[in-house]
Amino acid sequence: MEFEPVIGLEIHAQLLTDTKIFCGCSTRFGAPPNTHVCPVCLGLPGALPVLNQRAVKYAVRAALALGCTVCSASIFARKNYFYPDLPKGYQISQFEQPLAIDGHVEYVANDTTQAVRIIRVHLEEDAGKSLHEGFPDSNRKTYLDFNRSGVPLIEIVTHPDLCSGAAAADFFARLRVILLAVEVNDGNLEEGSLRCDANVSVRLRGATTLGVKVEVKNLNSFRFLQRALDYEFERQVAVLRQGGVVAQETRLWDAAAGQTLPMRSKEEAHDYRYFPEPDLPPLLVGAERIAVVRATLPELPEARRRRFVAEYGLPEYDAGVLTRSAEIAAYFEQAAVSSSNPKAASNWVMGEVRRVLNEGVAAVAEFPVTPAALAELIGLVDAGTIGSSTAKDVFGKMLDSRRPAGEIVAEEGLAQIGDSAVLRAIVADVIAGEAGAVAQYRAGKQSALGFLVGQVMRATKGKANPQL
Repeated sequence: MEFEPVIGLEIHAQLLTDTKIFCGCSTRFGAPPNTHVCPVCLGLPGALPVLNQRAVKYAVRAALALGCTVCSASIFARKNYFYPDLPKGYQISQFEQPLAIDGHVEYVANDTTQAVRIIRVHLEEDAGKSLHEGFPDSNRKTYLDFNRSGVPLIEIVTHPDLCSGAAAADFFARLRVILLAVEVNDGNLEEGSLRCDANVSVRLRGATTLGVKVEVKNLNSFRFLQRALDYEFERQVAVLRQGGVVAQETRLWDAAAGQTLPMRSKEEAHDYRYFPEPDLPPLLVGAERIAVVRATLPELPEARRRRFVAEYGLPEYDAGVLTRSAEIAAYFEQAAVSSSNPKAASNWVMGEVRRVLNEGVAAVAEFPVTPAALAELIGLVDAGTIGSSTAKDVFGKMLDSRRPAGEIVAEEGLAQIGDSAVLRAIVADVIAGEAGAVAQYRAGKQSALGFLVGQVMRATKGKANPQL
């Protein structure tokens, strides 16, 4: 029997507001514990919530970017469950009537068009944070920080359209790029402003009925998401092969142990109790307001990928890599236009530029080599002034000194030797001194020619134009 996983995601994204969703407390990360709190976000009796309109705007913006239909009216509810860091004993969320429904994210992965359907996008407040380590008495006590309580979130719920841990991680990464592109979330997984719960079940390959769903909570990296889902798939398959029954439950990912662990069981598919939130009226979002938000949306990553292929003639792979980051895509485009050589610009950005960025030297906005400076370097190579190997050396000097490529080439005498008469004399000397290689070439050994060209390059310290 061959099994396959069926995966859906629930992604929680913190909205980029300065204040919380129902009060004026700051959302700044890293403040001393319990300093950004008030009666509203602490759930004190008599404190009434007031909806943050900027959070609504950003939620609508995200929903439209995900292809959702924004509902003209949505309703807040009290989602009742007990956690020590949930001071009210319930979370203000949306249930029966969410902000937006029926979305669709389409993208190209491995030269194949993929599509993931979005069930809903709804607004809600975050809970506080329980701290179980880092204190002298952590083995006996849990510390509570309520700074995060009331921070505005959207929850993005997908259909079970993903078929592997790798596919789920890839989609999560692409969703992050979309949220960054529309500037509603900072994409910071380490700080928890973007995190993911995954629902996974297994079934016989080709079957249409879903298996028992297990939820894996609070996955805050793409790698952990993939590893957790791969492990959970194998765990459930092992249970079924042994004749057992998969329990419907919530599990946590233990990264150190490399396994999921039980957190709590679920007696029913919906183990929360929802009641209407009496202190908040229905949220009304009219067609005119939706149109205003839609008009402000930037070019989305998938549309930009298609345009890069059509407008710049890039291979699908290049366009896919470049558009995984809005900043990288913008950098490439400026360099491509300035140099009039999009493919060379793509090669440089995907190669040397991303290598340096991955080393953490600088963010794209502060990158020492500007797109215009890179375009000048590309132009020197295209004109035959310098070769590709010299260009890499010049690029390194540009990183260190921020000097333009032309100035470096001129001051350090790095220009290629393109004078036929000069090269002819050097070639004659090499041929005279390498009689053995010349004989091999004349005898039909083509590789000997490469050796001779290499000797000319060596004699000119790499300055000879190898094509000439």
